[in-house]
Amino acid sequence: MTAAPTLLAHGVGGRQDLPITLPQLVVAAALTLVVTFLALGLLWREPRLDRDATGGLPVPRWLAGLVDAPAFRWVLRGLGLLAAAWFCVGLLAGPDTADNPTAGALYVLLWVGLAPVSLLLGPVWRAVNPLRTLHLLAALAARRDPRRGIRELPAGVGIWPAAGTLFGFVWLELVAPDRATLPVITLWLAGYATVMLVGAALFGACWFDRADPFETYSTLIGQLAPIGRADDGVLVWRNPLDGIAGLRPRPGLVAVVVVLLGSTMYDSLSNAPGWLRFSQENGLPPAVTGSTGLVLVIGAVAVAYLAATGAAARIGRTGPAEARAVPGEIAHSIVPIAVGYVVAHYYSLLILEGQRTLALLSDPLGTGANWLGTAGWQPHTGLVTPSGVATLQITVIILGHLLGTLLAHDRALYLFPRARAVAGQVPLLALMVAYTVAGLLLLYAG
Repeated sequence: MTAAPTLLAHGVGGRQDLPITLPQLVVAAALTLVVTFLALGLLWREPRLDRDATGGLPVPRWLAGLVDAPAFRWVLRGLGLLAAAWFCVGLLAGPDTADNPTAGALYVLLWVGLAPVSLLLGPVWRAVNPLRTLHLLAALAARRDPRRGIRELPAGVGIWPAAGTLFGFVWLELVAPDRATLPVITLWLAGYATVMLVGAALFGACWFDRADPFETYSTLIGQLAPIGRADDGVLVWRNPLDGIAGLRPRPGLVAVVVVLLGSTMYDSLSNAPGWLRFSQENGLPPAVTGSTGLVLVIGAVAVAYLAATGAAARIGRTGPAEARAVPGEIAHSIVPIAVGYVVAHYYSLLILEGQRTLALLSDPLGTGANWLGTAGWQPHTGLVTPSGVATLQITVIILGHLLGTLLAHDRALYLFPRARAVAGQVPLLALMVAYTVAGLLLLYAG
């Protein structure tokens, strides 16, 4: 099966489409962060965000009743199973050609589309996850509590399994040879389903919270949704910054956000002409070069993050136990940065390839049928222009870093003594500036 060209083209902007030159953009973005930091230091002197997720305005009673109704939850589970079954039709019985919707459904509609949906509605994948539903049905048939497994999963495991499975997926998406072909996708999904279902049988339904890459991805981004739950479970409208501030540190959280941000940065690097030449001329198999590059970029993001948070803890004069907690406490500030990069990289892919995939899904077997009524769709390109995409990319990347700076500032006021709080944020500001400069240079390297 030959991948559709747009599957590998994550943007249509370029340096020629920027409203200002690239050096001017980089300097302006860095100065924007510095000015924001100074303004926060002067005007934002006490923690203001709801770290304990206790606030929010209750949603209308009818909406809360609908969302919490068992029947509604089963409808969502049923839709998830139906969508998975339709996907499997193309995966297992569809033609091995570029007209098969499988690759687009996995990489575009699921992976990329999950970000804006979660940003609006919260952690939706948990509600529709077909593997979670299959485990629930099996537990009900066996008259077992789905929350209980054969053994307890140690609390210290946290979401480290999700960091591993998330890395496995981004490796598939960005590095794996023939990653848009049916055999490769089938093999990866079979391994993913096995790990999820066996883990759930051993440890109960909490395994999905700890290990499912799509649930973890959706849950992280869903913390920024304008709707969520207070700590007492009540469905509320909330300030999205309060939502993400309520993301509690847990083992593996830093690894997850670093993998998410680093993989997106590597995606930019892998499309740069210099990297493409190096990959073609170094004599190594592309998978080896790509795997090494992916690990090195993620490693660089991790080293920069740990160095900055470690320096912040020293300047803030925290104790040893508090210093060890700083990376996890600040990790929530990386989420809007990662979301900004996801939107910047994949907006045009979602709009163009998403429409094409929806058209192909109407006939997953390639028989000329039109089961969903979308077979005749032609991609509408009005929302994807070079200058428009370039402007969007600049906006969301800078906005993501501004929100990250604000979140880090608010948390630093909570973590550090007041007299050292602003000084303790200087390494974090340097980190945000470094991520911004690197992200913009990589994004427009071509």
